[in-house]
Amino acid sequence: MGNFGRWQLWVCLWISILKVPVAWHQLGIVFLAPPVDSWCTRPAYLHNLTTEEWRNLSQPPLWSDSSKRDNCRMYEVDHTGTVRNSTVACSSWEYDRSVFQETIITQWDLVCGRKQLANVAQTVLMFGVLVGNVLFGMIADRYGRKMPLVVAGVMQVVFGSACAFMPWFEGFLFMRFITACAIGGSMITSFVICMEILGGWWRMAISVLFHIPFSMGHSLMAAVAYYARDWQTFQLAISLPSIFLICYWWVLPESPRWLLAVGRDEEAVKILQQAAKYNRLDVSNIAEKIATISIHKKKLKEDEEEKKANITDLFRTPNMRMKTLCMYFNWIVCGLCFYGLAQYMGQIGGNIFVNVAVSGLIELPGMSLCIYFMGRFGRRATLFSSQMLAAVSCLLLMAVPQGPDASEWPKVTLAALGIVGMSVSFPTVYLYSAELFPTVVRNVGVGSSSMCARIGSMVAPYITSLSMFGFYLPPLAFGLVPLVGALLCILLPETANAELPDTLEDGENFGKKKLKNQTGSANNAYITEDSAI
Repeated sequence: MGNFGRWQLWVCLWISILKVPVAWHQLGIVFLAPPVDSWCTRPAYLHNLTTEEWRNLSQPPLWSDSSKRDNCRMYEVDHTGTVRNSTVACSSWEYDRSVFQETIITQWDLVCGRKQLANVAQTVLMFGVLVGNVLFGMIADRYGRKMPLVVAGVMQVVFGSACAFMPWFEGFLFMRFITACAIGGSMITSFVICMEILGGWWRMAISVLFHIPFSMGHSLMAAVAYYARDWQTFQLAISLPSIFLICYWWVLPESPRWLLAVGRDEEAVKILQQAAKYNRLDVSNIAEKIATISIHKKKLKEDEEEKKANITDLFRTPNMRMKTLCMYFNWIVCGLCFYGLAQYMGQIGGNIFVNVAVSGLIELPGMSLCIYFMGRFGRRATLFSSQMLAAVSCLLLMAVPQGPDASEWPKVTLAALGIVGMSVSFPTVYLYSAELFPTVVRNVGVGSSSMCARIGSMVAPYITSLSMFGFYLPPLAFGLVPLVGALLCILLPETANAELPDTLEDGENFGKKKLKNQTGSANNAYITEDSAI
């Protein structure tokens, strides 16, 4: 059916649609739990005071910054308005609803001692994505690619919408976890389908371009939140569009590679003939060609060989162990900094809608140039440079003037540049991992590396919340981590134009000396299906 044609373009365009709601769910915490000003509820006998008068009267200075007010305690004020020196802990709060009518913070009072529960909501989602990657990966290998993809879409609609109607925070977390499992499932299955119908240079190109709809969804989320100012409406708005994914059952084909791998050759032939015909290729002898090979038996043999290798082989020898740890850390950097900076953009002040829209749009040029950089300068140089760009941008954030009169645009610009660096790093580390690990452990190597990114994304909200102890702490963390990741890239070998390792012995020797064997363009490097985890 060719490496790429109208048929592959049709399938990839349809699949790319689901990346938009995936972005909405993964980054939606920015608008579900945005920064909201709060203060202690005033007694009924002081209702005649304005909000500003009450806050100035009752709120003590914050211990870490005397110019700010503590929203967790208040001075005792009697019915005559007399203020006592003693303070008491707030039992209920009032909120600034000038921008958002209702958020999960205002709904369940996620302030003061409950403040970190907003971060728990994002951690639960990222953990659910990780679980969904694993579960749906196994389901897709057993039952095919199309069925799990449609099921994941239905789950996003049902459980995503159910989040909006949960009256309890614990119920909200549970429904959010199930929704996240569906998101993880749609991510891995969609990527697998695309990689299994593409060949040659297009595997690398689409693996990068596949992130562009995600960035578009990131920007469009700001428009959705602008018109949906309460979290229930916003949650429904990002969940209900996934109902269109049900049409995948009729418009998407099953993966012919999977059909051949499980011995369902007749079904595969029909799809291959349809694809070749749509791509204006010869269809006369497809059935005969398929009959002369035995992909199913070859797959069984390869599976038998791969069973002999496992994740422990990634750490058994010194060179392989060093490369594995370096790659694991760079995946953690990508997960931590990309999702952390995306959330940080909503908390640095200014117009939150503009900030989020800019952070999404700024990813597009980075991803578009990623293909050129990897082909022109190699994987290692691209990853090193993008990590350094993110590190320098975040560290410079600490030098930006702070205060109510300071402009917000320098902070927005530097944070956006950090996101650009991460938008280049993420596609690069996907391909780099697939080329670096030996064939016999490539699936488990890339899969376990990707799980490290989920760990980073689960930690990201807590790094962002460090701003309550000092404005410089989040950018310091977001700057130092990619700096270390960039330095570790120096220890990794270049995989561009290199003969990739197949055995564990090849993997140990790969990078120890200058590579002599060239295979031409590294754009033909094989990307395994499990690199979507």
